[in-house]
Amino acid sequence: MKKLMTRHGRPPGTTTFETGPAQAFGNVVRKLRMEQGVAQEKLAQLAGIERSHMGKIERGKHMPSLILILRIARALDCSSADLLTVMERLMPVMDSH
Repeated sequence: MKKLMTRHGRPPGTTTFETGPAQAFGNVVRKLRMEQGVAQEKLAQLAGIERSHMGKIERGKHMPSLILILRIARALDCSSADLLTVMERLMPVMDSH
């Protein structure tokens, strides 16, 4: 009798967060960074995270934790409330489920 192989973890291409808010937040971060003329690598350094992680945040492939949102806001010289307010305006309408 053959042993069945089980795959652990999420199926490829799935996330543990809603992609709409993550993409909206990433767009806000990228827009502000570019308006300020700051390179992605420099922003990541100022926020204390890896450049590749910052890239994932900007592309909406990762939803940052609260502490990362606070660090990114500080690095962009704005408040986290400002970032989230702009993000909410860009965010697609969410299901109420």
